[in-house]
Amino acid sequence: MNLVSKLLPVLKNKVFISLVSVIAIIVISYITFLEITKAEINFTHNNVTETFITREDTVGEFLAEMGIEVSEHDKLSHLLDDEIESGMNLSLEKAKQIILTIDSVDEVHYTTEDTVKDFFNAINVTVNEHDDLNLSPNQAIVEELNIILNRAIEVTIKDATEEESVWTTANTVGELLESEAIELNELDRLEPKKEAELEQDMTVSITRVEEVTDVIEEKIEFSTVRRNDASIEKGKEKVIASGSDGLIEKKYKVIIENGKEVSRELVSEEVKKQSEQRVVAVGTKVIQKVVSRGGSSSSTSAKSGSKTFTMSSTAYTAGCSGCSGVTATGINLNNNPNMKVIAVDPSVIPLGTRVYVEGYGEAIAGDTGGSIKGNKIDVHVPTKADAKSWGRKTVKVTILD
Repeated sequence: MNLVSKLLPVLKNKVFISLVSVIAIIVISYITFLEITKAEINFTHNNVTETFITREDTVGEFLAEMGIEVSEHDKLSHLLDDEIESGMNLSLEKAKQIILTIDSVDEVHYTTEDTVKDFFNAINVTVNEHDDLNLSPNQAIVEELNIILNRAIEVTIKDATEEESVWTTANTVGELLESEAIELNELDRLEPKKEAELEQDMTVSITRVEEVTDVIEEKIEFSTVRRNDASIEKGKEKVIASGSDGLIEKKYKVIIENGKEVSRELVSEEVKKQSEQRVVAVGTKVIQKVVSRGGSSSSTSAKSGSKTFTMSSTAYTAGCSGCSGVTATGINLNNNPNMKVIAVDPSVIPLGTRVYVEGYGEAIAGDTGGSIKGNKIDVHVPTKADAKSWGRKTVKVTILD
């Protein structure tokens, strides 16, 4: 008993020591395992780099350990299944949500690019010279950034007679006119209307319209009145009133488009001055001629008291060479082409005498001529063809009064 009692503590100490040794070995092995399996990595996130010690096997497990979720738009330097290695440089850049508006159409994008220019390059969007971009190309990308890009189109503006091609980001014709500082007057015409949407290669036409009042003064020609006057010797005339032209004012509404007159409408007329008639007194007084002592006188002139003469005749028109169309007694043959008038030698047939010409009819002796001398007359006809047809002929001329 004494021997057992003495040996038992010894045995107990040996067992204890063995147990402690095993535990120590396990602990040391575990610590060694932990030391062997841990890895030190550099992790860059949100532009901040930190060093981490991890015992995770993969990149995905490490990120899960960090409580970080990776979306499809994020930029991760490694695959999620890549194994963790000590000294690894791991980086994660979270994508930012932005709104891209092109010609009023919104699109949501996620990007890890740094600037607007980099973002456009990444999605193959080109900004042309005349396009309108609301931000600088060097603008940094931030969360929920709104990028607005309006594409420019080329249109033609025809303003009256001027034509110009312009690039514009305006949406409507009205916006285009405002951006180009083009103003329309009340009467101007625009095609197409202001509300019309602009399209590439469209032509915008402006017709400039003016309404003006044109005032014109026109002459009113005086008329001639011939009155018989028994106090004046037959064949003579006296101007009682010289006559004067009148004046009438006419107002026209004139429409001018692009500098050219397109319509004219008479809106009013007013007589500013009345014309005054030209009054001519025509002598009708017959003066008896004294017969010579020989009891005879010319047998072929009116002085003899004879009522019928045999005369050589030709014909003329109001438009003959050197003719004014107005006779010596003031008859306007231009206005009266069918009037029966003959040119006479007043010493043979007094001016104003009514006569009957064989083959011509009743006429008035109302004109003279440089070549009309003695028993010769020149009958007035309407046309040159009539004058040629008359030719030269001998006719009987009868005095009617």
